[in-house]
Amino acid sequence: MPQLIGAVEAGGTKMVCAVGTGPDDLHDEVRFPTASPEECLPQVIDYFTAWQTEHGQQISAIGYGTFGPCDPNPSSPTYGWVTKTPKPGWTDTDVVGPLRAAFDIPVGFDTDVNGAALGEHLWGAARDVDTFVYLTVGTGIGGGIIVNGRILHGLIHPEAGHMAMRRDPVGDPYPGRCPFHGDCLEGLASGPAIGERWNLPANELSADHPAWDLEADYLAEACHNLVCTVSPQRIILGGGVMEQLQLFPRVRARTLELLNGYVQAPEILERIDEFIVPPGLGNRAGVSGCIALGQQALAATNP
Repeated sequence: MPQLIGAVEAGGTKMVCAVGTGPDDLHDEVRFPTASPEECLPQVIDYFTAWQTEHGQQISAIGYGTFGPCDPNPSSPTYGWVTKTPKPGWTDTDVVGPLRAAFDIPVGFDTDVNGAALGEHLWGAARDVDTFVYLTVGTGIGGGIIVNGRILHGLIHPEAGHMAMRRDPVGDPYPGRCPFHGDCLEGLASGPAIGERWNLPANELSADHPAWDLEADYLAEACHNLVCTVSPQRIILGGGVMEQLQLFPRVRARTLELLNGYVQAPEILERIDEFIVPPGLGNRAGVSGCIALGQQALAATNP
């Protein structure tokens, strides 16, 4: 019988906790706002403690996927820390240490989007490829990258949401909201950026609002950059903003325009609808990926 894993998906707006073995086996999912670490981490610990007491079962590991930047290197002295994040109050916060102290079990830790990418690779829209990108577009923008079946870390981890964009200050005078870079991808195309630019929340804009053509332009530029740097076999676009399904045909068409025939791959030229796709797990991608992170951590301690 698969061992039970605790999952923590720590997003910029909300935190999701659950226990399970995969996307089709998630128990007692709870959500609460991402407030300060002093508020959130005790809530996480209390949730898993209460769950084990109520069900009379023990979780074998925890997978924690976080907004970034963070330190996912297990050999680093700051492994499991959220580092210089735009999220107020979370800079240089150790999240793995308190969980290990409370439960004395393996804790897998990575960015929330790397976790979601792993979940999509195991159970979702990337099961048939081994090199792909999962880009989430919501409160922030992040990119999880799998290369040859493994999460890409490198120097730290991908920060695709902060790639530079070619903003036309006449066509788009909005300066961007990223506190580090201003008009990077996240600063221009995240949900809050859309709301600030148009003075309405993104989910209140009509499907034919000009916001979506501009949004598609920025996302297509990001897809163009990722195709030319990572050479993915698929790009998955998830997150709350991508629930505006009218974005997908616009992003695909604009990506083809930007690439301009330079990348001669039939997956793009002939099957773009299968190349830029929504997540197969829908809104379960993140928490399912955290289950996978926990499973990886457990396997690493029991080779």
